[in-house]
Amino acid sequence: MKIAIGSDHAGVDYKKAIVELLKSKGIEVEDFGPFTTDSVDYPDYIHPVAQSVEDKKADRGIILCGTGNGAGMTANKHQGVRAALCWCPEIARLARQHNDANVLDIPARFVTLEQALEMVEIFLCEPFEGGRHICRINKIPCSK
Repeated sequence: MKIAIGSDHAGVDYKKAIVELLKSKGIEVEDFGPFTTDSVDYPDYIHPVAQSVEDKKADRGIILCGTGNGAGMTANKHQGVRAALCWCPEIARLARQHNDANVLDIPARFVTLEQALEMVEIFLCEPFEGGRHICRINKIPCSK
């Protein structure tokens, strides 16, 4: 499995811990930055993650920003990306089970590091249930 990850300045410390967790599990990680807590514009780091998932260069993505809102709005502009803003483990579980979320969006200023890591674990392991959810997932993309 390959995970693309990116954040804004508010998510850098959590991102570092998540990258360490992923690598400890033997998961390939492409970290799009940033690498310092200097103020940055989140789209510069979130678009590459979403593009990597959209282009199937990464199996899934993880994005972080202070509230998760800006990161999620940015990622969800990409076709085929289903970024789920998750603030507790159960939301992460349901995002995978019901929505086949392929990008985990973490609000770094509103969850603990322990919660963030638990959500990552769930995001990696929880399967999509399929069934009644497939027709709903197929209605998400905008048609031209």
